[in-house]
Amino acid sequence: MSTARVEHTNAATGLSPHPERATMEGRNKIIGFWLFLGAETVMFACFFGVYLALRNSSLDGPTTQELYHIPMVAVSTLILLFSSLTSVLGVVGMQQHNYKKTMFWFGVTVLLGASFLALEIYEFFVYVGEGHTFTSSAFGSAFYTLLGTHGAHVLFGVCWITGLLFQARKRGLTQEMAPKFFVASLYWHFIDVVWVFIFTVVYLMGKVG
Repeated sequence: MSTARVEHTNAATGLSPHPERATMEGRNKIIGFWLFLGAETVMFACFFGVYLALRNSSLDGPTTQELYHIPMVAVSTLILLFSSLTSVLGVVGMQQHNYKKTMFWFGVTVLLGASFLALEIYEFFVYVGEGHTFTSSAFGSAFYTLLGTHGAHVLFGVCWITGLLFQARKRGLTQEMAPKFFVASLYWHFIDVVWVFIFTVVYLMGKVG
């Protein structure tokens, strides 16, 4: 009965509760993006495999136990995980056809993503100062390749969502814009999940040896 009431309301207002799937084009974009994320998963799995194989090949440089600063990385992790929540709230605002809520929460997501990148860059500077560089050892090459690729994905996500916010200011929350915000949110969740694995496999396992 409640479902019928919702359908009646949507028919009366002309608004879809899921604007990202309101058109065939939108649905195709979402399906295609899931396939893209599958390919990205394979790529990151390869990087993780290389890192695990080379993490002990540090030559005379610092080992994982000596290098990693868990409190700083934990702060970065909390920031990125919270940004996943704000992107969800942005999608909820979009599905409620609430322009201000959508813009606000996706804007917060961008700021949190930029904060994460700033902390990661600072972390890299600290590691370089301790002799851990891309060319210092096989471990360094594997470490920076994995984390650098993830950081590049975060940077791309920040730029992508920022671009969508500028488009939405001009066009509004149309059925054309809704799938773009939705797949951007999927992408953001994906890079958050990858970071959870990085935090566990690289930092926590590395710290305990």
